[in-house]
Amino acid sequence: MARDLAQVVVAPAERWVEEAASRIAGGLEASVLARGQASIALSGGETPRPVYQRLAAMTLPWSRIDVFFGDERAVPPEHPDSNYHMAVETLLDPAGVPMARRHRMPADAADRDAAARAYAAELPERFDLLVLGIGHDCHTASLFPGSTALNETTRRVVPSESPVPPIERLTITPPVIAASRARFVLARGRDKAGPVARALEGSDDATHCPAQLARAGVWLLDPDAAAGLTGTPE
Repeated sequence: MARDLAQVVVAPAERWVEEAASRIAGGLEASVLARGQASIALSGGETPRPVYQRLAAMTLPWSRIDVFFGDERAVPPEHPDSNYHMAVETLLDPAGVPMARRHRMPADAADRDAAARAYAAELPERFDLLVLGIGHDCHTASLFPGSTALNETTRRVVPSESPVPPIERLTITPPVIAASRARFVLARGRDKAGPVARALEGSDDATHCPAQLARAGVWLLDPDAAAGLTGTPE
């Protein structure tokens, strides 16, 4: 399958953070302008960290933006492995996002299934923006190759398990990704070149490469992450 459904943006390494942050900020501003408010689901991991830091330095109408999460590890909110903790440090606190606009995914709850259902009830019908990453195994959010969560068609948040610690997670499901108005996939570094090529140009098989669920999104890559692609991305 070709990458004709994706918008591939390759930014110079030194401009990648600015390009990613500017595109996300523009999407949020456009959503607020169009609908009076916006919703965004954040990704965890190290790749988006500098992007969130740059977003925090921008002037955005955070009082009108609800911030959710695409996945979370089953750890307390102050734990170093927590996606929420990283977002608090890099974006939510520095930008002064109101507490009422912060929607932490409670993956550390004793009953993760009940927590998943409760969080799903908080979600908007459609995210305006969904920020995703791609792992070395081609996973995205906490949807890992072979996961039963990839077969979900009705539930929007489910418990999942990672092949590496922290094992227990909560994650959004394929219907949430498909319904989002805009999807931004962030990837940089030579070690992401293989997974990116599989996701965008490999055979159509989200069971083995879940990141293909976001093929119709905007893929923000640096030259190293785009190195495995054929042709000339924009």
